Amino acid sequence: MKTKRYSTEQIISILKEADSGMPVKDLCRKHGVSDATIYNWKSKYGSMSVSEAQRLKELEDENRRLKKLVADYALDIQMLKEINSKKW
Repeated sequence: MKTKRYSTEQIISILKEADSGMPVKDLCRKHGVSDATIYNWKSKYGSMSVSEAQRLKELEDENRRLKKLVADYALDIQMLKEINSKKW
């Protein structure tokens, strides 16, 4: 899995620099990212504060964990149905 170069807190601070009036081209050159990356970050983290971004990450992790749990239970249920449907 590809590791992130910037943490969520760093991304939000970069976006605050952009909001303060720094041109996007200069911002890209300063941090070594493309302008498309800056615009993608703006769409995802545009109006967030650091605490909101941390909460979002926690919720995404919890959602991932719950989806895995549901998938495991669905497999268990399917297996039990197959065992139960066989004639002895």
